Amino acid sequence: MSEVLDPAEPGACNGSAHADGTVAVGGNGTVLAERRGHVLIVTLHRPEARNAVNTDLTVGVGEALDLAEADPSIWVVVITGAGDKAFCAGADLKEAARGRQGPVDPRMERWGFAGYVKHMISKPTIAAVNGFALGGGTEIVLASDLAVAADTATFGLPEVKRGIFAGAGGAFRLARQIPPKIAMEHLLAGDPLPAARAFELGLVNAVVPLPELLDTALALAERICVNAPLSVQASKRLARGIVDGVAVDEADDWDRTAEEGRTLMRSADAMEGMTAFAEKRAPRWQGR
Repeated sequence: MSEVLDPAEPGACNGSAHADGTVAVGGNGTVLAERRGHVLIVTLHRPEARNAVNTDLTVGVGEALDLAEADPSIWVVVITGAGDKAFCAGADLKEAARGRQGPVDPRMERWGFAGYVKHMISKPTIAAVNGFALGGGTEIVLASDLAVAADTATFGLPEVKRGIFAGAGGAFRLARQIPPKIAMEHLLAGDPLPAARAFELGLVNAVVPLPELLDTALALAERICVNAPLSVQASKRLARGIVDGVAVDEADDWDRTAEEGRTLMRSADAMEGMTAFAEKRAPRWQGR
């Protein structure tokens, strides 16, 4: 049974209720949250931008995960995208190029990209990938504990085609979740990875027709919810190396990612990549 999150409740993120039983969290309705029993469904809600990540969406997801972590009645989180075309198209490069990302929320550094990729809550997370999931979309999947995908979904880390790199965890997580040589091929060539191949490689737990996607994710969540929630949460913390909400085993990886990112983002090629993308033309690389 669906339950509306009461915006007046502590931790309800000051959301606004929708008639369908969801609550908007974050700015401009970019994230929706809905309870179903012990499961919180978090929906990236920018279908007009293929659910690309901007500041409002980042804050909305981050607040929704904080809500889930603080609420003892929420045992599993499912994250998905609005519409039937895209799960998440990664960062909103067009908005970034126009300088419209908005003010920086101080919590965003702790949460990471999309309010999610460094946001290590104790509750299990399941990505329900409803379509296009290149770049940051794949990095959200890599940050999730489990994933199910529609047969129309596409994965990949094409950042190198834009003059940047997979700086939201993809550069070090991909090779830990699929065979290293295959991971390097996709990381360096930036080629897409169809859903069926992602399943073969173990990136996702199941591939189903799109109309069955959310039910499949919820069924997986219910298999977890029949177990003792504190036992499940302790198991996740140990498996993921989580201490005080941080994956401590990844601390050095994030430090190195930040260092590489600072250097790369000062390069002419990084600026050219974003500009070329916004102008819908091929980039002209200079190697500097």
